[in-house]
Amino acid sequence: MCSTRNVDMARSLGADHIIDYKQEDFTQSAQRYDLIVGVNAHHSIFDYRRALTNGGTYVAVGGGLPQVFQIMLLAPFLSRIGNKKTSFFIANINQKDLIFLKESSKPETCTHHR
Repeated sequence: MCSTRNVDMARSLGADHIIDYKQEDFTQSAQRYDLIVGVNAHHSIFDYRRALTNGGTYVAVGGGLPQVFQIMLLAPFLSRIGNKKTSFFIANINQKDLIFLKESSKPETCTHHR
């Protein structure tokens, strides 16, 4: 998930499906995702979790101060209940990191790190 100006970059990193949050509201879709990498945490943590498949992972890579606090406070608790994982980190995303996230989000390898 990214803005219009970052769609080509996300595609070049190997994303299977890219949502331009300025053009499409994924929360209104029935589509579910194994992994959501939210570059700006445009929606609430609950919206992202609702869009995940069972065993899916939401990773917030950035966002505004309210979203960052929400994720920092709620992610550890929400990741312990149910089978959807949520985490936050700041990184310079590249294809190697995205492949790692994709592989670690698979149910047989998914673990929660604090």
